[in-house]
Order: sequence, then structure tokens, then C-alpha cells
Amino acid sequence: MLSSLQDNGMSPFWHDLFAGEGNEPGWEMKRAERLHALSEMLRRSGPRGCTAERLAQEFGVSVRTIKRDLTALENGGALIWSRPGPGGGYGLVARGTLPPVSLTPVQAVALLAAVSAAPDAPYADLALAGVRKIMDVLDPRTRTKADELASRVWVNAPPTPRTIKSALEEAMAEQRVVRIRYTSRDGNTTTRDVEPVMFGSTNGHWYLIGWCRLRNDMRWFLVSHIEHASATKIACSGHDIDEIGIPPSTARPVNGQGE
Repeated sequence: MLSSLQDNGMSPFWHDLFAGEGNEPGWEMKRAERLHALSEMLRRSGPRGCTAERLAQEFGVSVRTIKRDLTALENGGALIWSRPGPGGGYGLVARGTLPPVSLTPVQAVALLAAVSAAPDAPYADLALAGVRKIMDVLDPRTRTKADELASRVWVNAPPTPRTIKSALEEAMAEQRVVRIRYTSRDGNTTTRDVEPVMFGSTNGHWYLIGWCRLRNDMRWFLVSHIEHASATKIACSGHDIDEIGIPPSTARPVNGQGE
């Protein structure tokens, strides 16, 4: 399996996805099939819904397992309502369901490979969580083929320390000043307050680009050279992407809307 999707260097991604379900041969397929069938049963039940006991009996598992499956479906994007007491149960929110996720095995592995090969990318851990939600609702056949193909793709890419990334990501999302301890290429270490404007990746390196209050200028900070970072409560003063300059002709925003 993809090495960067391993838990503590031991458990592969698919094991984490179905942790606690069992370890008999084929158990991954069994649960994947059940999740798909469970979603369809809730859809067919309409506004009446189904009790956890009825669902457990239908699929030959415990009520506890059904409730865990319902949580997995919710994590995958399904809008599930629950009603306690007599006549209660579980169902899908009317007009709130999404169409089934349709990916080829190659597309599924492409997502896995992309998030695994770029652990330094902004919000990479959230991207991984999103991929897990997608994988959780794939049909069993696609999932199995994707798993087989994923075993042929390996990644060795140590990520930036989580505390640093979290501070940079929070400051960017909330547009707050971030305080960093930074060592430049010539070895000088300074503490600076930076107004984050954008993240940029070039030549295999990620940069925080922002208005440096120490230098009173727009600067590029190599993320791997940031030794410490903490988001402050100070709001940014409004510096814009246009102040960074004209990007190279090959540069594109990740939303794909660049010229």
C-alpha cells in the first residue's frame, strides 16, 4: 500500500478505513457491499425510515455494527436523519442525498497518489480525509481494483511538522498575521510577523508568500525553513495577490481557472 497512508508505519490505508470491522478473509469487501446496500435500503424506505434493529436483522450484523456503518455513510457525505423512541429509526434526508460517486480504479488511485506524494501541500491532511470519504462510498468492485493498483504505487515524502502547517493554514484561511521563526538560505534566523497572501509551489518546494512586517515588503518564505509558526489574532491589512507580481506562464491556481 501507499507508504504515506500507513498508520504508524504498519497499517495500510484500507485497514484504517475499515478498522474494527474484523479480520477474516474478504471482510473489506463484505463491509463495502453492506454500506452500499444499506444506503439503498435507507433510500427505499423513504420518510418512514428503518430502525437499527431492522437494519441489523436485514444484514445479519449487530446493532452496534449498523450504527458504525451509518456513521461511515455520514462521513461519506450522506445526509441521515435519526428519530428516537417508538416509531423512530434512521433514514435519508429528502432531496438531501447525493448521486453515487462514480470513479474508475485509476481515478481513485490518482487521488490517493496525489495526496500521498504532497504531504507538504496546504491542507494535505484534509485532502486525505476527503479521499477517505470518497473511498468509503465507492462500489465494491471499483474499490477492490483500486486497492490492487494502489499496492503498485509507493511514496516516501516526509511531511512538514503538523504544528507548523496548522498555524500557516489557519492564518491563511482566517487571514490573520502569522508569527514565524525563519532561517534564510544564508543561515540567518529571524522572527517575523507575516500577513499570508498565498501558498506557492515551484521546483518541488512549497512557499508561504506574504507581506513581511519586519522588511515591509512582499517576501517568499520556504516552508521547510520555518522552524516555528503560530497564528495570531491580528487581522491582515489587505495585501493582495496582485502585489506578488506576474506568475510564470506555467503557473496555475489549483482551481484550474488560470488563463
